[in-house]
Amino acid sequence: MNAVDTPVRLKTGKSWVFWASWVISAWPTFVICTSGTWKLTHYAPYVREFARIGWPESVLPLLAFLQLGSLALYLIPRTSVLGAVLLTGYLGGAIASYTRMGEPYPVLVPLSTSLIAWLGIYMRDERLRALLPFRRRV
Repeated sequence: MNAVDTPVRLKTGKSWVFWASWVISAWPTFVICTSGTWKLTHYAPYVREFARIGWPESVLPLLAFLQLGSLALYLIPRTSVLGAVLLTGYLGGAIASYTRMGEPYPVLVPLSTSLIAWLGIYMRDERLRALLPFRRRV
C-alpha cells in the first residue's frame, strides 16, 4: 500500500475528531437525500416551490440525480473533496435562484449545508487543513 492508497487520518491521534467529522457530515447527507427524494417522488409542496422559483417539473429527476451523484462522491473518502466541490456548485445554484428573486431567508439552507459539508471534510482530511489553514503554526 503506498501513500496514495492510505486513508488520510488525523495526526493528532484524536479519533473522536475523526468520528465527529462524520457525524457533522451526516447533516448535509440528510439534507441532500431529503431533497433528492422529494425531487424523485415529485413531492407536491416541493414541486410548487420549484415552479415558484421558475424551474419546470420536468427537470426534477435530472437535478435529483446530479445532487445524489455529487453526494455519493462526497461520501467516498477518496472523492470527498470533488463531491464537496460539486455539491457546493449545485447548492450555489439554489442560492442564485433565491437571490435573483430577492428572498434572503431560503439562502440559509443551501449555504449552511455547503459550509457544514466542508467542515466535515476539513476536520478529517489533513491535506485540506494544510491547503486552507485557519492559523499558521509558529
